[in-house]
Amino acid sequence: MAELQLKSLEKTYGNGFKAVHGINLEVKEGEFMVLVGPSGCAKSTTLRMIAGLETVTGGEIRIGDQVVNDLVPGKRGIAMVFQNYALYPHMKVRRNLSFGLRLKRQPKDQIEQSTQVVSNILEIEELLDRLPKQLSGGQAQRVALGRALIKEPDVFLFDEPLSNLDAKLRASMRVRITDLHKRLRSEGRPATVVYVTHDQVEAMTMGDRICVMKDGHIMQVADPATLYERPANAFVAGFIGMPEMNLVPAVLSSNGAARLTLAGQTIMAGPDLTARLQTADGPVTLGIRPQHLEVLEDGAAEAFSGTISNLEFMGHEVNVHARVGDATFVAVVPTERFDTTLQRGDKVGLRPIAARLHLFDPETGENVSLADQNS
Repeated sequence: MAELQLKSLEKTYGNGFKAVHGINLEVKEGEFMVLVGPSGCAKSTTLRMIAGLETVTGGEIRIGDQVVNDLVPGKRGIAMVFQNYALYPHMKVRRNLSFGLRLKRQPKDQIEQSTQVVSNILEIEELLDRLPKQLSGGQAQRVALGRALIKEPDVFLFDEPLSNLDAKLRASMRVRITDLHKRLRSEGRPATVVYVTHDQVEAMTMGDRICVMKDGHIMQVADPATLYERPANAFVAGFIGMPEMNLVPAVLSSNGAARLTLAGQTIMAGPDLTARLQTADGPVTLGIRPQHLEVLEDGAAEAFSGTISNLEFMGHEVNVHARVGDATFVAVVPTERFDTTLQRGDKVGLRPIAARLHLFDPETGENVSLADQNS
């Protein structure tokens, strides 16, 4: 396996549209890196440039110690798993798995041994004599994964490989792929992976580190816990986490201690936030995750007074939607702690857990409530 480096990578199309804006990214040997972002953020374009399926118009791609910008895909030491599986419909699973090895004219006994090893790892031995049309979606995806694995590439590339599967199967395949990555690492065969998805659940559960992208720019690269706890900007804060972070306009005043004013109501934000602040008084975007917002009786200390606009029963928890002036908050309350007498239109207190508050610059989106920021 090998390290992957993107240096000032750019992609500009013939019509002048710039899709990728000089991004820099390093994927360590054996690392599982996830590229995540909304549709149109250029994550798949970036992956296709790494694969050699899109031309690079600026910067360089380095795999190991070699710049691969001008190499054809087959010479880059990569293997790619596509969204649509891309299996050859006229070939049985056995030949689909071994096709790349046969192109390289490897000895038949070596091909057979490799096919057997990979089919055992992915538990598809009973599928070897079936055609792709005889496979379920999950089976076809495992075959596509096996076809990449058997090549023993320097870098594995995954382009939204689970998006065609139902929710239950996606969950099981997430576990299967991450378990395979850990198994290869424990066996001394660390697999360097770049995995593209628009699904933040996949990103948070699979990646060693996650690269969050927007409009062809990298917004933050970090491990899942850091992205959740210390988002570098409002975009990352709003994109990572379910339900998404509450982001509402407020006014900061910090005469000795931080105070936040929203819809004419002022609360003390606490010494923790005061110590972290990197901004002067003025307009801010207040950020608080729904899990860190307490629902209390109206009039509770250091709580905004709001009106319930909707209640969503989710089984193990209840999503409480409440309005404070023109702003809407969502709070997540465990079902066993939820006051079942509450209804739409009721007044409640909404108290942010002070240590979990974030403040963002309303113009730049930068998190101004982090004492330091490591990407």
